[in-house]
Amino acid sequence: MNRRDLLKSASLASLAFLTSARWSVAQAQDGSRIFTLANPTGFPDLDPSTSFSNDGLVLSNVYESLTRYIPGTGDSPAKVEPLLAESWETSADGLSWTFRLRAGVKFHDGTDLTAAAVKGSIDRTVKIGGGAAFIWSAVTAIEAPDPATVVFRLSSPQPLDVIAAAGFAAWIMSPAALDKDNAWFNAGNDGGTGPFRIDRYEPGQRVVASRFTDHWGGVPEGGFDTAVFEVVEDSVLAQSMIEGGQADWTYGLPYDNLDSLMANPDLSVVSNPSFVTLTGFYNTRRAPLDRAKVRQALSLAFPYDDVIQAATAGLGSRAHGVIPAGIWGHDPDAPIPQTDLDAARALLAEEGLADSGLELTMTYATSEPLEAVAGELWKANLETLGITLTLQPMAWEAQWELAKADPTAAQDIFVMYWWPTYVTPYDYLVNLFHSEEAPMFNLGYYSNPAFDKMIDEAAALSGTDRAKAEEMFKAAQRILVEEAAAVFILDTPNIHVLRSDVKGYVDNPAYGHIVFVNELGR
Repeated sequence: MNRRDLLKSASLASLAFLTSARWSVAQAQDGSRIFTLANPTGFPDLDPSTSFSNDGLVLSNVYESLTRYIPGTGDSPAKVEPLLAESWETSADGLSWTFRLRAGVKFHDGTDLTAAAVKGSIDRTVKIGGGAAFIWSAVTAIEAPDPATVVFRLSSPQPLDVIAAAGFAAWIMSPAALDKDNAWFNAGNDGGTGPFRIDRYEPGQRVVASRFTDHWGGVPEGGFDTAVFEVVEDSVLAQSMIEGGQADWTYGLPYDNLDSLMANPDLSVVSNPSFVTLTGFYNTRRAPLDRAKVRQALSLAFPYDDVIQAATAGLGSRAHGVIPAGIWGHDPDAPIPQTDLDAARALLAEEGLADSGLELTMTYATSEPLEAVAGELWKANLETLGITLTLQPMAWEAQWELAKADPTAAQDIFVMYWWPTYVTPYDYLVNLFHSEEAPMFNLGYYSNPAFDKMIDEAAALSGTDRAKAEEMFKAAQRILVEEAAAVFILDTPNIHVLRSDVKGYVDNPAYGHIVFVNELGR
């Protein structure tokens, strides 16, 4: 997405420490330095309570959460770092968490960060109930016993330090912004504490943000003054901009071009594993995809290895269900399907669909060349089975709106990326496959009460019996594979292209966006 390039959308998760930067094209007339990000999707919602898409790229630099998640590397375990909270502790039963706030933090409007502001922010997000507000579902009460202390009471033990580091719905807002509506935020107003503040928002085109000089982390020497989040859906144009110096950072460029990009001394190509998975959701409410064996046949016809080689230059990896490697709950032994056209043909014949002339439509984001290649290769395989796959590239927002409007009239296959709202298997499973009355991200409209019960119970166990919870999450994933609720295409690498004179870039797969972190504040 897609959501997450929606974002989720969908694409790619990273946390960057950018402490020095060039400026694109030239310095502004006033001598300020400009950093331009060429992003392949727009920013549909700048309300920090409801944003759940590619808007995270902007909001993660305007707002801050209580904590920040740092994945493990090698022998170093994953950890949670302080951000707006300096420290925290939990009760022995895991039902109470106490956070102590960082001193000296100011909102962009000049007011001080207080416990009341934290409580008000999360209360607002929960009350609205949109976006990723579900991350706070275990919170029964929030208390502010003094200006620097916030206490959360929970209905079940949960890793609240990780939840508070979420890339969505965990943003803290100024008290003056708490009574504002969605339209106020989407007019380009903000109420954050982050290193940048929004100056201008032009929907579908760009967001312009300037450095907040009173940020608690200080202003790094040589840092840029303005960040321009430019919407560039055409990957050819994005590549031209990064090569010509009109942009400083981008992603989503064709993998076929990586060799030439790596050979360019003016560019740096960063490639790391990610928590991003690419999935094709079958419309389980439309015949004949409402039949598991038909979906299984389509999954057997998918050219997994060919897509990894052709679309990611071999850098991607087979998805073993929907939880990617690097996240607890990943199931490396899941019985994933292999490409087998004869087996697919046999299943279709069993379902009375041999040489049926079946016609299907697959939607995907216009800005995503990987998705386009996957579709073309799958289409070729399906043609040998007498199935016509029509590929329909769309702007992410239009693709998403079509899928949510009426499942019975929507696409047959919806392709998108997903990365975690916060790092837990539940995030993938509940968002993408839990039964929904109104579609949000379960865009295959899958509904299985036994599956729902299993993952909900596993989530409730996460804070007290992680081993048991992990076992249940893996079992739930196997249900999805066995029922072919989706075609689990691949786990993607994080590929970002930036100008070579950008210093201090560090990739963090837990986040689907770039965060400018001040050196002095780390």
